[in-house]
Order: sequence, then structure tokens, then C-alpha cells
Amino acid sequence: MILEKNIEKYIEDNTTDEDDVLKSLNRATNLKTYYPNMLSGSIQGKFLEMVSHMIHPEKILEIGTFTGYSAISLAKGLIKGGKLITLEVNEEMKSFIREYIKKAGMEDKIQMIIGDALDIIPSLDEEFDLVFIDADKDQYVDYYELVLGKLKTGGFILVDNVLWGGKVLESDSRLDKETKGIKTFNEHVKNDKRVEQVMLSVRDGLMLIRKV
Repeated sequence: MILEKNIEKYIEDNTTDEDDVLKSLNRATNLKTYYPNMLSGSIQGKFLEMVSHMIHPEKILEIGTFTGYSAISLAKGLIKGGKLITLEVNEEMKSFIREYIKKAGMEDKIQMIIGDALDIIPSLDEEFDLVFIDADKDQYVDYYELVLGKLKTGGFILVDNVLWGGKVLESDSRLDKETKGIKTFNEHVKNDKRVEQVMLSVRDGLMLIRKV
């Protein structure tokens, strides 16, 4: 977290609570996974849900499912008959994710595909209203370029971890490959005339991008 813990707690206290399924998923993620900090969590999850409700998308693409928290949050804003496709590379997470998609009553809204997103995205014959990127940080530019052509004009991309715990401020000589990937991505989008964007200090940094 970049914000001080007391500020983070104040924000959480003044944000609508998770529903029972998301609360259970949050707890199960913390108990059963090695890196529970990868979870979107209550504040970011509610933000994703709000954005989805504002856009009211027909089709959403998510790159990086983890345990399904963000997919469930985003799917809440789909129009009737809408679909969210979520891509997850770790096959071991499949049954866990499906369990909570079912508990959320979203089996007809969320389609999970297991595999490498760089291989899957080109095969998707879809046009998306909203894309959420939260996978391998050193491949962010590759994901972005692959999905931009499948995003409707006026559509939105949300990208997680663009502040990366503040490490984006460190000198390039000290950076690991994930931080380099994020800094390269941030610069890439900044210079891309096909879009406009705003970087937000929500959780670990979110970038909201609109295709113009």
C-alpha cells in the first residue's frame, strides 16, 4: 500500500461493504493462496464495480483472474445478456475460481479461459467495451497492444499496479523486470495518441484509459 494505513482504513470504513460472496472470497484468498495481496480487495473491487455500472458494458475482457474477485466485481455492471471473458494462466486456480463464480450466480456472465493471454487474445473474435489488465507486469505493453485493436472506439481499459508500491520512482539502474515493465508501459501510454488516460492513486495505482 502507498497510502498510510490509517488513511486506507478510513477510506475502507467509508466505502460500501463487500457483499457476502466477495467477503467470503476475500477471506478464502487470504487463507489459501501464497500471494493474497494480489487480490483487488474491497476498495478497488467496489471501484471496478462502479466503473462497470457507469459504462454498462456488453462485453468485458479481463487479463489475469487470480481468484476471481475482480471478475465478479466487474461483471456486476454488465447489461442483461452481457459477457465477461477472464484469462488466467494458472490452471491450478480453475476450480477455486469456478466455485466462487458459481456462488456469485454468475456462471452465465463470466467465461474463464485458462492459458497464456498473449496466445489467447489474438484468437478472440470479440469487440470489447471494457478491458481490465492485471497480469505479468513485464508484458503490460504486449497486452495493451493486443487488446487495443479489439476495444471499441470510446471504450475503456483499466490497468492495475501502475505505481507498483512506489518503485516507479526509483532510478532505472535499480529496477527489477516487473518495475521496468510498468514504467515502460506508463511511458508507452503517455505517448500514445490513440488514447487519453488518467492515473489514479487507488490502492497500488490504477490507470484509466479511453480509446479516442
